[in-house]
Amino acid sequence: MRRKNWYLTIGGALSACMLAFTAVGLVWTPYPPTAMSAADRNAPPCAAHPFGCDSLGRDVLSRTLEGAGSTLAIALAVLAVGAVCGLAVGALCGWYGGPADALVMRLCDAVAAFPSVLLALVVLALTGPGKYNVIGALGVLFIPSFARLTRGEFLKYRDRDFVKSARLMGVGDLRIVFVHILPNIWPTLLSGLTIGFNNAVLAEASMSYLGIGVSPTEPSLGYMLKDAQGVLFTLPWCTAFPALAVILLILGVGLVGEGIRERMGGTS
Repeated sequence: MRRKNWYLTIGGALSACMLAFTAVGLVWTPYPPTAMSAADRNAPPCAAHPFGCDSLGRDVLSRTLEGAGSTLAIALAVLAVGAVCGLAVGALCGWYGGPADALVMRLCDAVAAFPSVLLALVVLALTGPGKYNVIGALGVLFIPSFARLTRGEFLKYRDRDFVKSARLMGVGDLRIVFVHILPNIWPTLLSGLTIGFNNAVLAEASMSYLGIGVSPTEPSLGYMLKDAQGVLFTLPWCTAFPALAVILLILGVGLVGEGIRERMGGTS
């Protein structure tokens, strides 16, 4: 009998709660996130404002709901760009090999040698802040990691007996890649996606905190943390709740990834 996978159980529960939290923010917030109220300035958590208010009288719960949704959407978009393009590049390189494979992998190694956030900061310094600029910069920089992961898995499977049999039967390359090999490497890719998602959340929050991510007029947990750094000790709730949202989002997805690796036999 297989023992219970607590990583998947706890991680799935945390991820589901955070998804529900962000989903609520997409359709409803207790107050307009940008609305300021002089009467509620610096208000601590209470029944009317469960997360308190900031120094401008803005409701922290409403801003956290909207910021979490924005951060989640950006992270998913970055992951989609990096994973889809990286999967295509890695599959082609791993399947066909040759000089093109060597050249592409050297380029991937060169990009991976530098921190992605640092390179993204350089790109955004040239293009300017903004949600779509963040998605484009981080998405392109995430391609090499997914390409290398996918290529490694294809190299492992392309000489297996079932692939050789498919070739002898005259099955086309695309069918072999997408029907015979891809389903076998999906668990490894899924584990890589959880790591990539967490990296995307941290990268977006870090850049927004530094003031070069999304525009200050756009919601973001990272920008909320930057905005609250001057009142860390006088209004701790302005920092605590956005930070907790980032931590729980990353922790939940990270535990799911660990559970996947355990299910695959990566841990005892």
